[in-house]
Amino acid sequence: MNVRVETTGIPDLVLAHLREFPDPRGAFRELFRAEHFAAAGLPTTIAQINGSISSRGVVRGLHFQWEPAQAKAMRVVRGRAFIVAVDVRAGAPTFGRAWWRECSAGEPLWVCAPAGFARGFQALEDVTEVEYLCTAPYNPKAEGGIRWDDPALGIPWPIPAAELSDKDRAAPTLAEWRAGPHGTVFTA
Repeated sequence: MNVRVETTGIPDLVLAHLREFPDPRGAFRELFRAEHFAAAGLPTTIAQINGSISSRGVVRGLHFQWEPAQAKAMRVVRGRAFIVAVDVRAGAPTFGRAWWRECSAGEPLWVCAPAGFARGFQALEDVTEVEYLCTAPYNPKAEGGIRWDDPALGIPWPIPAAELSDKDRAAPTLAEWRAGPHGTVFTA
């Protein structure tokens, strides 16, 4: 099999390590193969593929979507990024728990976060490109976010934030979102 799954300590949030086939010309990777993802217990329905290019210090996130529920697999294509996922599934024993890891373009790796997780990253190099496999199409009417610097999450962002979207700057804390009208759309 060309995919090895590594657990993260939060149920359903996993790292999918891809097999690399080096030769004198460089290397080859299968980035996605449905049968291998299925055998590893990973989602195989890809409805949308997104990419972002960010400069050093830019923070994107923490975002999620509930209708249709959207899982995402993220990988760094160029540069380095500090990738974060937060469990926002109501009733989950790991609700509110954040996970993070620095990832680089040289790693054949997907960070796979199921629906019910807020996801985001910070660019750590001048040109950082991140690619996302999404299991459902984007729906702006059912998207949400939590504040990237919510102190309750304890995320140790590695460098000062250089740029944020207006939407990310105005995002609620996890407690504020949980108390709002959509705070229980994800259940464990």
